[in-house]
Amino acid sequence: MTPPPLADRLRDPRGPLFFPVTAYGPDGSVDLDVHRTHVRRGVAAGAAAVFAACGTGEFHALLPEEFQAAVEATVEAAGGRVPVVAGAGYGTALAVRYARLAEEAGADGLLAMPPYLVRAGQEGLLRHYREVAAATALPVIVYQRDNVVLTPRTVVELARTEGVIGLKDGLGDLDLMQRIISAVRTEAPGDFLYFNGLPTAEQTQLAYRALGITLYSSAVFCFAPEIALAFHRALETGDQDTVRRLLDGFYRPFVELRAQGSGYAVSLVKAGVRLRGLDVGEVRPPLHEPAEDHVKQLAHLIERGCALLEEDA
Repeated sequence: MTPPPLADRLRDPRGPLFFPVTAYGPDGSVDLDVHRTHVRRGVAAGAAAVFAACGTGEFHALLPEEFQAAVEATVEAAGGRVPVVAGAGYGTALAVRYARLAEEAGADGLLAMPPYLVRAGQEGLLRHYREVAAATALPVIVYQRDNVVLTPRTVVELARTEGVIGLKDGLGDLDLMQRIISAVRTEAPGDFLYFNGLPTAEQTQLAYRALGITLYSSAVFCFAPEIALAFHRALETGDQDTVRRLLDGFYRPFVELRAQGSGYAVSLVKAGVRLRGLDVGEVRPPLHEPAEDHVKQLAHLIERGCALLEEDA
């Protein structure tokens, strides 16, 4: 049986979107066996989709052949149970190349990340994403953050572009997002998807839900899926007591810890995966490992988060 389109599969509210880390062995090479284990555990825990080799997966640090191998391993580990979306980025030519590698690897879709370094105008950004979308048959989600800030008019044009199915927001400008949603709703009505893509998106998800954005990425799911799932379930069922308890007792302290170091949105997450018993290796430069004291604080936070779940049981 042919699975439903990616957009329909991503609307599945059963769990958060899983952005796995990329596992490295002791010699620094990609460890595909450990990577498969990481993905299998996430899928078994209840992820609604897997976004492979994206920001948390250190897309920036992977060679093209490593990227393709990691996506292939992710597709294999997911086993068709949930969709696999792969990253694609850098300049247009390289983004197209990564898109085609992801398609060859069996991915179900693409997350088009910001072009490397340049701060382009709206016309150039629109052309860039249209060329990426035209390069494969894979549906594309555009990632707005850092040097990519899109106007409502540009997003309307993207929503009219064949192959572009959604926008992931990592900027956090709620006024802009409201204007984008309104413009697309009135000028390009359809089933365009929106995602909260801020680091530790749970911290801001109440605000995004007020805009009608229910999909979000969860880095916490990488190392504490039980906490991430409990929070997601509480949001879906309107259990405000659990939402507040997890925000106050786990997510806010975690965000404050994450702010203690540059690159901690990735390296602290990877440390969390290791703390939970899976050796996924260290991050590659230019990222660096978190300080030992910060890892200890993370361990205590995970214990606290799990204890909060026991209180709710």
